[in-house]
Amino acid sequence: MDISIRAVTPTEHRPLGEITAHAYLDDGLLHFGADDPYLELLRDVPRRAAEAEVLVAAGADGQLLGGVTYVSPGNPWADIAGPDEAEFRMLAVAREARGLGTGEALVRACIDRARGTEGIARLVLSTTPDMHGAHRIYRRLGFVRTPERDWEAVPGLPLLTYSLSL
Repeated sequence: MDISIRAVTPTEHRPLGEITAHAYLDDGLLHFGADDPYLELLRDVPRRAAEAEVLVAAGADGQLLGGVTYVSPGNPWADIAGPDEAEFRMLAVAREARGLGTGEALVRACIDRARGTEGIARLVLSTTPDMHGAHRIYRRLGFVRTPERDWEAVPGLPLLTYSLSL
């Protein structure tokens, strides 16, 4: 499939917010289900785009396939990144675009962005234990588990961490 990665446009804010929210809901990634307060943050693409870098994957026909938030060092959107690390968050792929390389294309774009920025030593991320497909992508692209950095977003919601040395 022909997939292009680019910055989100304002007209895509709402659709990407819904893709992201549904990806997390449908996969059971939210601790409190449909009542999870994190849903509001997942849908708030305008805020993320203003404060970090939101990338989207689009098909050849322009169809929105998914998105990711890339966080530069020192950005308040970072959950675990240190001063010489970039991070990506909220990776989401529309159900109909899964298995087509969309998630991998978004992760590769984050890797390229981090490699192209002087002073970044690593790209890091957090993920839930049951996101096995995403874990395979991370390992295939050279990320390694960093269990010493694992954490809980809220009590009872463990997050696994991965790192890629650049």
